[in-house]
Amino acid sequence: MKIRVQDTHILCVVPSLSISMDIDPPFQEKHRALFKNSIVRETNEDMLMASQCELPLIDMNSLNVGHPDREKCIKEMGEAASEWGFFQVVNHGIPNEILERLQYEQMMVFHEPFSKKSQDRFLNLPANSYIWGNSKATCLSQFSWSEAFHIPVTDISTMDGVRNLGSTIEAFVNLAASLAESLAETLADNIGVKTNFFKENCTTSSSYVRMNRYPPCPFSSQVYGLLPHTDSNFLTILYQDQNGGLELLKDGNWLSVRPNPEALVINIGDFFQAFSNNIYRSTEHRVVAPQKVERFSMAFFYCPSYEAVIESYIKPAKYRKFSFREYKQQIQKDVQATGNKIGLSRFLL
Repeated sequence: MKIRVQDTHILCVVPSLSISMDIDPPFQEKHRALFKNSIVRETNEDMLMASQCELPLIDMNSLNVGHPDREKCIKEMGEAASEWGFFQVVNHGIPNEILERLQYEQMMVFHEPFSKKSQDRFLNLPANSYIWGNSKATCLSQFSWSEAFHIPVTDISTMDGVRNLGSTIEAFVNLAASLAESLAETLADNIGVKTNFFKENCTTSSSYVRMNRYPPCPFSSQVYGLLPHTDSNFLTILYQDQNGGLELLKDGNWLSVRPNPEALVINIGDFFQAFSNNIYRSTEHRVVAPQKVERFSMAFFYCPSYEAVIESYIKPAKYRKFSFREYKQQIQKDVQATGNKIGLSRFLL
């Protein structure tokens, strides 16, 4: 599915905006039992131990056919996907004016009053598209101090109500989908897999985007912005502001990712770990809650169709074949039964 793009050459400068409290979800009011004392009583030391890191950097220009560094670049990308499960890309083909406008339009919609954002069909999106907090949390370490819009790509064209948000997301998605397919094919080629799987099964219409806002949090030493997790997809393309907060787990240690204003962050999802038979790593990651500033990000999740069969292309296979639908259903069952996503280990042979 190709999405119509409008006004992609308008450069938007993000102004300094005052933040009114009525835009924030009622985290403390809704969860009084969790936030019954305003004084922090117990610090989560795990949130304070992350060292800062630079993700491996990939220059997409080096992947052009005929470039003298092409093979070296492919090897470095494969090593990053194996050792880190994360890397960042520059010269990625998404113009700065689109990304700047995306950040501006995203800020505008999140700065609408909570009473408006939380209404059914806000932006003409399906019910439950707007997500905040965690209604099932029984302690602060299970709570997410954030709000988000989860938007299937197929719903973007019907969005309305707030400036040019829909057309801006369309412009971003068109280019992000092309970038994701290129990265996926390159990573498959690196492990010796020649396949049309991504072209045939990971169309733009099967993917989705998630807009995230992390408000300032007075309990930042106790509460996550986003709980530790892995992504249930092939690849995630993340555009974030420069406030930081993304952390990943490597060799048993949490590392804080230093933002790069020129780069997009790429991470490997569960399906690529299964596809590569554990050569590539779907790395656990989280977002810490900011104490004094708000943080914004936009993620594009590169997914197959619900019926696409995912299998290990390196033999002997460590995982049995499964569909995206089956995987999602298993996650829902596990979350209901245990409160947690169990993920790929459910499909080990």
